[in-house]
Amino acid sequence: MKNILILGAGLSSSSLIRYLLQNAEENKWHLRIVDQNKEVIEKKINGSSHAEALVFNALKSEERRPEMEWADLVISMLPARYHVDVAEDCIELKKNLITPSYVSPQMKELHQKAEDAGIVIMNEIGVDPGIDHMSAMRVIDKVREEGGKMHIFESFTGGLVAPESDDNPWNYKFTWNPRNVVLAGQGGAAQFIQEGMYKYIPYTKLFRRTEIINIEGYGLFEGYANRNSLMYRALYGLDDIPTIYRGTLRRKGFSRAWDVFVQLGATDDTYTLEGSEHMTNRDFINSFLPYNENDSVELKLRHYLKIDLDDTLWDKLVWLGIFDGKEKIGLKNATPAQMLQKILEEKWALKPDDKDMIAMYHKFVYKMGNQFHEITSEMVNIGEDQTFTSMSNTVGLPLGICVKLVLNGTIQLKGVHIPTSKEVYDPILDELEDYGIKFIEREINPPRLYNVEESWS
Repeated sequence: MKNILILGAGLSSSSLIRYLLQNAEENKWHLRIVDQNKEVIEKKINGSSHAEALVFNALKSEERRPEMEWADLVISMLPARYHVDVAEDCIELKKNLITPSYVSPQMKELHQKAEDAGIVIMNEIGVDPGIDHMSAMRVIDKVREEGGKMHIFESFTGGLVAPESDDNPWNYKFTWNPRNVVLAGQGGAAQFIQEGMYKYIPYTKLFRRTEIINIEGYGLFEGYANRNSLMYRALYGLDDIPTIYRGTLRRKGFSRAWDVFVQLGATDDTYTLEGSEHMTNRDFINSFLPYNENDSVELKLRHYLKIDLDDTLWDKLVWLGIFDGKEKIGLKNATPAQMLQKILEEKWALKPDDKDMIAMYHKFVYKMGNQFHEITSEMVNIGEDQTFTSMSNTVGLPLGICVKLVLNGTIQLKGVHIPTSKEVYDPILDELEDYGIKFIEREINPPRLYNVEESWS
């Protein structure tokens, strides 16, 4: 019997728990799942004899360690800032650990200790990060094996609403943490490299520097730059690549409309608004505009941001209800970002029967001899329902498969890792195809060094 301890049973754990339970009989697994809400766990277990629900404070070492001693492998679905503490316990207890979160500098420092303890600490094994690493490395390694040299690597991922549930002018609904959506792009300039030249996009320009991408069967998307693309050169062994760029996908037209809130200052999270609890949507927008007793809020906004009367982005703003002046938002001592989030949550919420969608797109241009070649790799996955969303499936399934591979000895790595090695990505990607998470690769002939529509160069 192999014992698996899961710390945290939030939304993204649904597909993970289902996968582990579906495979528990064959693999002789037993799960203990920890959360503050026992009912949440029991609903996910659904009466299975292969799992049990536990309630204690998993953030406290003294409470989680007894259960970690019982386990052969620990999965941490806790907030990312607690992963290092869990990892230190795992090293001391010599227990394997898997997390979906980014590797922090503090986690990297534990590599030798984990190696000495004979355990693997596998991180970034979700969708982004996770599936993006694995699908990219499969192509990059193949190109290397055939003697090619990478010249351009671009990668984009987006959590979006499925086409059949897309019923608003923004072509967007919240499918993950709304706060992260509102604050996206803040905290420093986006960085990438193009033809050997370093490029930087400040937050105030980020949503006006987008690349247009066509995903076959799903139409046009746009990508805006993620914070730091440069770090992926070392992760993917592409230190001397002339062009590398990673971004986030939205439907075409989203970014330009979102930039209205960026330019207003409505996404700022660094100060609180006086009297915010008394503000209506209209008051909130007006608080960022010049005073003029004769002009309406609508007119002032048009003048301030130079929005033409026939501009289609105006329809998006009106649909959001930002000019409504009847009901108060009702948040006390709120930041602008918190106020905007409250407005958006009411309009961008998924309906009970809505489905979400994950879209991922890679572009590889490489040189073989004196010839350039191009490959695109696309993956679109649509969720099942509000529980087994695409976000949950694309995070939980790679985690679950990785658990199986560690426990059955297929993955022999020790130390702190991410899934960029062939022994990890090949079996995981192969099994993901059984669940409809499949990449379609196409050779583009003649190759395009750059897309004609792109505007980020």
